Amino acid sequence: MKSQTSRRARAIVVALAAGSLALTACSKNEGGSSGKDSKKDQKEASTQSKAVTYADAAASAGPAEEVPGAKSGGTIQVYQEAGLSHLDPGQIYVSDAGQVANLLFRGLTNFEEDGKGNVSVVGDLATDSGKSSDGGKTWTFTLKDGIKDQNGKEITSADVRHSVERLYAKFIFDGPTYLQTWLSGPDYRKALPDGGFGKKHLPDSVLETPDDKTVIFHFDTPRPDLPQTLAMPGYSVVPEESDTKEKYDKAPVATGPYKIAEYKVGKTLKLVKNDQWDPKTDSVRHQYVDGWNFDFGVTESTQTKRLIADQGASKSAIQFTGSVDSTQIQDVIGDPAVNKRTIKGYQPYVMQLTFNLDRVKNKKVRDAVTYAVNSKSLIAGEGGAYGGDVAPNLFAPTLPGYEADYDPYGRLKAPQGDIEKAKELLKDVPAAEKKLVFAYGNTEQGQKRKVAIEDALSKVGIDVVSKEIDSASYYEQIGKLDNPYDIYITGWGQDWPSPGTVVTPIYDGDQVADGAPNYSHMKDPKVQELIKKALTQEPTEADKTWKEAHRYILEEVNPAAPLWYTKQFQLYGSNIGGARYSTESSYIDVTRLFLKS
Repeated sequence: MKSQTSRRARAIVVALAAGSLALTACSKNEGGSSGKDSKKDQKEASTQSKAVTYADAAASAGPAEEVPGAKSGGTIQVYQEAGLSHLDPGQIYVSDAGQVANLLFRGLTNFEEDGKGNVSVVGDLATDSGKSSDGGKTWTFTLKDGIKDQNGKEITSADVRHSVERLYAKFIFDGPTYLQTWLSGPDYRKALPDGGFGKKHLPDSVLETPDDKTVIFHFDTPRPDLPQTLAMPGYSVVPEESDTKEKYDKAPVATGPYKIAEYKVGKTLKLVKNDQWDPKTDSVRHQYVDGWNFDFGVTESTQTKRLIADQGASKSAIQFTGSVDSTQIQDVIGDPAVNKRTIKGYQPYVMQLTFNLDRVKNKKVRDAVTYAVNSKSLIAGEGGAYGGDVAPNLFAPTLPGYEADYDPYGRLKAPQGDIEKAKELLKDVPAAEKKLVFAYGNTEQGQKRKVAIEDALSKVGIDVVSKEIDSASYYEQIGKLDNPYDIYITGWGQDWPSPGTVVTPIYDGDQVADGAPNYSHMKDPKVQELIKKALTQEPTEADKTWKEAHRYILEEVNPAAPLWYTKQFQLYGSNIGGARYSTESSYIDVTRLFLKS
């Protein structure tokens, strides 16, 4: 891709929006694994906390910079263990579907990166990253000319309006809710119960489309992170005349470089070129290969074996969001020819054992579990030092305000768990409260995690009842408020550097709802107060407030036991070109891949 310098971009440095709700963070799907030197890895991770820049029209114009050595043609084979829970953009909030979305869909903005840790927001459907006025309360976007969906229909402001309004409908329950909340408040659905499918629409005082090319958002408070929020896959455009409501999830209409040719849920997905996509309008994506063939249900161990062997179709294959199988890491790093076909990087995710606070009400139990869990054992199942590092708290090393030594539960001193401390906390707890239902995904990774959790908690006298969940709908199941589980492993990561993208989505009481990422169902007046305070502060002051909130959450409430920080370690075939780690997605960068022959 072209650097900001070569594109003469006028880039506004986005304040480390510590005081913003900016939330294109996402859940870590079932799977996940870099180098062995943790201190070096954490130093490299800090480069991901650089301020994002907002780019002008020159940087947002296509085509994307050519990838050195790129060729056209052929089909990339994708190995993936879990199926996709959603393909409707409005329902996408998990990383694997987000990867697919960048091949299929376009939104008003998108992220562009230079491979050196620098990330900018560019206009995607829009001519630039947006123009703010009224102190940041009003944002105006102008659509590029000539962008069509796969059916040849030109995208207009009416399609953008429709894409926003449909998110108010009840059938959209699993995607991000931040834009809707900013526009219409926590009870946003009441503002447009039918999602704009009837005669009623959002008023111009909220969302204005004065002509076919102009979209204007009006907020009651400054929203400096809107361009980043709109770059989320969940805010990609859904052409109005193609919208089939609930059915759209299985057969969405493409605006990106590829479209769906065939989809067998949980089994296969075939993508082919979208001949209506115009590279002259796209500064991020390429269309080098003719298609993508996804095979679901391929375990990480099988993926790794095939890619190490590098025979036949596997030469042109990649791991999509899976990682090198932990038991085969030495086979990969021990062979230079194989090791050079890997991408490695620190991910923004903090894996944690989340408590359902509606069911696990005794803080002594939560604290005991936090002391008892064996991070060392869990990380071993992820690939050891290549899979992750012990997490002493709920902020990742990629986040501004990260405190490497903040360790209230002694995770760094006793990564294998403090059994005696846990037993002491539980000695007067009734037996009924020491029986916990643990939900886990039905993948190889999920099985390893189940064994590690059962082993650790049984040592301190907790009776663990494990319940298996289909991994494709894992977050959907634990995201139900009335779920029947006490504890479950979740992972959350910011998509740009702001503590507000972590504290707000997963610990804000206003975000407690079916499908929302507040998986612990935490509602705490003190945290609500600190969040509201941070939202009105300048970034440096807000950083202090977010830090105070982080410490209060972990020490006084303890809604989740920090387990490990994830790293990515992926393998690809020898015929794959253009492979690099994406700091934005924390996986292989799918926008630039090609086949060498």
